[in-house]
Amino acid sequence: MRGINRVTLIGNLGKDPDMQFLEGNIAVAKFSLATTESYKDRNGRLIAQTEWHTIVLWRGLAELAQKYLHKGSSVFVEGRLKTRSWEDKEGNKKFATEIIGDNLIMLDKRNDGSALDSEETPNYTDENIPPIDENGNERLPF
Repeated sequence: MRGINRVTLIGNLGKDPDMQFLEGNIAVAKFSLATTESYKDRNGRLIAQTEWHTIVLWRGLAELAQKYLHKGSSVFVEGRLKTRSWEDKEGNKKFATEIIGDNLIMLDKRNDGSALDSEETPNYTDENIPPIDENGNERLPF
């Protein structure tokens, strides 16, 4: 039986996308995305919980993110979870879980404050697979 690895997030960028180019001029962008859930506690106070997610976009999506997104931008991101591990300089094993995005919709309003029409709303996908090394792992530059 095959499993499903899908993540759907709507949130705001915590920083401008960090763009890098790999061998072969392959673009990759990385940024943090904040999602916030609100609820009322027993006393009726509104409590907000924010989670931070690391988003990685490849190729065309990375270039679009670099061009159009900035800290505070509101986006819809769909992708898959990817966990990677490495050893730091002291030999300690480190782990990172990231969302490899393959669908991006920008949700920001236009400069005049009105919402984007459905025909104007950018909806970008990237069906390309990131480069794979000899061990079957994606080559991430960070």
